[in-house]
Amino acid sequence: MRRSLRFIFRGSLVELSEIDPNRMLLEWLRETRRATGTKEGCNEGDCGACTVILARWQGGALRYQPVNACILLLGMVDGCEILTVEDLAAGGSLHPVQQAMARHHGAQCGFCTPGIVMSLVAAYLAEPRPVSRETIAECLAGNLCRCTGYRPIFDAAAEALANPIPDNPGIGIPDKAAALRALADGRDVLLGHEDRFFAAPAELDTLAEMAASHPGATLVSGATDVGLWITKKLQDLPQVIALNRIEALKTIAEDEATLYLGAGVTHAEAMPALGRIDPDLDTLMKRFASRQVRASGTVGGNIANGSPIGDLASALIALGSTLHLRHGAASRDIPLEDFFIAYGRQDRQPGEWVSGLTITRPRPGMHFRCFKISKRVDEDISTVMGAFLIEVDPERRILSARIAFGGMAATPRRATRAEAALTGLPIAAPAEWAVALRALAEDFQPISDMRASAGYRARVARSLLGKALTEIGGARSLTRIQPRGPVAEVAHV
Repeated sequence: MRRSLRFIFRGSLVELSEIDPNRMLLEWLRETRRATGTKEGCNEGDCGACTVILARWQGGALRYQPVNACILLLGMVDGCEILTVEDLAAGGSLHPVQQAMARHHGAQCGFCTPGIVMSLVAAYLAEPRPVSRETIAECLAGNLCRCTGYRPIFDAAAEALANPIPDNPGIGIPDKAAALRALADGRDVLLGHEDRFFAAPAELDTLAEMAASHPGATLVSGATDVGLWITKKLQDLPQVIALNRIEALKTIAEDEATLYLGAGVTHAEAMPALGRIDPDLDTLMKRFASRQVRASGTVGGNIANGSPIGDLASALIALGSTLHLRHGAASRDIPLEDFFIAYGRQDRQPGEWVSGLTITRPRPGMHFRCFKISKRVDEDISTVMGAFLIEVDPERRILSARIAFGGMAATPRRATRAEAALTGLPIAAPAEWAVALRALAEDFQPISDMRASAGYRARVARSLLGKALTEIGGARSLTRIQPRGPVAEVAHV
């Protein structure tokens, strides 16, 4: 077991034998290394002013990922190179993204500019590059600017991203791949002592042993939620076990019937496979926070935190997914819908953790739809999230229905009364659906809060169910953010 944290910063190997388990990467950059080009804005992963790039050797390739330094625990950068806005100029020349931003007057106060530049540099290094206005907007969804408006920023992005892809991007250390491969030693990491520690195991068995022997420890996968416990709720987490170094939790396996996602698969990594199940899942994942959050946050973490909104959980419940849990050497499987017991309570014992998820693909005759309602299209929490799996027989009658909502109760939950009311009804007869739409009032008694009133949520839920049935019945929807395309071929793994 290694008793130090190792990463690369400003061309040098940094090795730390002592860190506070709650220390954020942004704090270390600004306060310890005086790398003040990276700004602190919202301190909750929304504004993007703190965006930096992590270079990793992962899956046999060099990968660049934009992340929010304000909510990323310092201990989670083990094995990475950290790139900040000060690292972009090479030989006294600005990076092409910086040049384009200056040429198009894409900055005024400059507070948000470092994060915008870093998001665009990550896109500059990506393959394939985003080149359309839509894909550039998606890259910048996690970066807020209140001075310029976005037109000059988009113009700068379009110019920079049209440049030829360099053979050597010239950012950070030379021989980057070799240096990062050398850091990827596959050893478990433990810093601290019995009562207060940061651990980053590399093996499943080590995680199982640590979680069982420290049932009160906080398990962190991407820190996109747990980070806010520290920065906003001001919680002290004395024992932290990070899961982001365990390759066995990053498995993606798919066949004609199912898709398996390990709990450590990030939202960015899961997007292509989920999109192959249904185009609506692709649309949902593009609206799932920002690229910075999707690069860090994981499928398992999204489920384990038990949010009552649960954008992804609602969709996966409708698809009849199975959750895999482990405690020590013992494993168990439960229907995902049974995992959520009440607000803040899940069917998970102390020391037990989510290891993965199996999603069942819709069979022929089954039709899936999911819709997210929020105040903003990008990077916003749902007001109501609805997911629907409707099975229709050759006579165009509904054989079965699975309906799940987030934001309508204390947990993501199925609408069992509406499901029963739909069974046997013709799919193309809206007048006969009224009984099922009314049944939603028996399934849910939503609350009023800062996002919406109870009455609004109830009306939206009925409308979403009606929208799904209308589309499945054959009518064209006029209110789609993204048109539905064909379901992609499954790449068997």
